Amino acid sequence: MARARRATPKKDAGSGDGERSSSGAGRGIWSGSISFGLLQIPVTLYTAESRQDEIHFRQLDKESLAPIKYERVSSATGKPVAWNDIVKGYEIEKGEFVVLDPEDLAKANVRATQTLDIQDFVPMDDIDPAFFETPYYIVPQKRATKAYVLLRDALRHKEAAAIATFVLRTREHLSALLPVGDAIMLETLRFGHELKDVSDMPLPTKHDAGLVGEREQQMAEQLVEGMMTEWDPSKYKDRYHADVMAMIEEKARTGTAKKKHTAVPGKVATDVVDLLALLKKSVAGRTRGASANDTTTSPKRGVARAKKRTAKTKGGRAA
Repeated sequence: MARARRATPKKDAGSGDGERSSSGAGRGIWSGSISFGLLQIPVTLYTAESRQDEIHFRQLDKESLAPIKYERVSSATGKPVAWNDIVKGYEIEKGEFVVLDPEDLAKANVRATQTLDIQDFVPMDDIDPAFFETPYYIVPQKRATKAYVLLRDALRHKEAAAIATFVLRTREHLSALLPVGDAIMLETLRFGHELKDVSDMPLPTKHDAGLVGEREQQMAEQLVEGMMTEWDPSKYKDRYHADVMAMIEEKARTGTAKKKHTAVPGKVATDVVDLLALLKKSVAGRTRGASANDTTTSPKRGVARAKKRTAKTKGGRAA
């Protein structure tokens, strides 16, 4: 299942704790055109990630607690080198470099630096999620709205992803253009050689299927069914972020910090553990009370609504 099937929050961004944070579109990081057949669609690329709530630490001297500085120094003289005096070089022989300026790199492929060149269209769900790297929003420039909508809706109706290449920060990227709500989202992709082959992983094989009994399989599926609900990203909280911030405040106030959560309950699921007994307890626990991440939505009712909505929008994509 491709990452395009992410849903937008039901509430307005920023309307409550845990909602998608919003500080405006920010600055575009790339401008050019999508090359779609004979069409050129002028667009701007914006990062889709919000990093405003990230926790940042400074490295300090343990004795004085003074921030540590990092200097760029010449390996020949040991003296600091200013940013303006730093160039990029490729080592062709030991100690022998060819220097390339930004202007030289731009000459390598002028077209590539200015276009998102669509090469293929593939079924959206054919892309393994492992290939996805970083999400961006593609926004049309002036007078490009009609062509943008044309491409977006064509992708949605055909349930397709456009595979394109473009150059960002002097490096060529493989990417997938996906319809997500009102937007076309660009996901940079890893190249095939950047991923390990799943066949090299020590995974269970078809011969291991017989290890699971029919009753165990039924109980596992019952547990999954009981926890099924609609995808709502606003319900999931970054508890680690909240705990770290609380510890920072507590230690600033008292000089010490204590654990925020107890150990994870439950037994490790190994071959010697009675899986059926654990599954029965899990299913029974679900019927007695909701977990910390549950919403007030009834799981089965939520699934029914999701199926109903999917039927109504058959032929389109989930936002």
